[in-house]
Amino acid sequence: MALTPHDLVVEAKAHIKEVTPAVAQSLLGQCVVIDVREYDEYAAGHLPGAINIPRGILEFKIGMVPECANKDSAVLLYCRTSGRAALSAVQLQKIGYTNVVSMAGGFEAWSHEGRPVEKPEPINFD
Repeated sequence: MALTPHDLVVEAKAHIKEVTPAVAQSLLGQCVVIDVREYDEYAAGHLPGAINIPRGILEFKIGMVPECANKDSAVLLYCRTSGRAALSAVQLQKIGYTNVVSMAGGFEAWSHEGRPVEKPEPINFD
């Protein structure tokens, strides 16, 4: 029997550490925050200081982020509801990251709780 995407997420969550949005907020400034959503989602609003590396290219691009050069550095991952972040956390662990957490409930939970949100400045082509 083939697994569903939901099954993959449930399996991933059994192998990672998840934190609540409240704990995630307390970690801001103490860890690298990576938003694994697509850029349009990130641009609509994201956690303060978050770096956008979409899920599909995470394993290829994370090594280009200076703050992630040390694979023992603390990394907080999040997405819209927590599925992509959980899958991403498993992959980062597989490539040697030792201190990765995923935010339970994702950006939806963060926003619903009224936590701070940043939006990038629009690009001015003038």
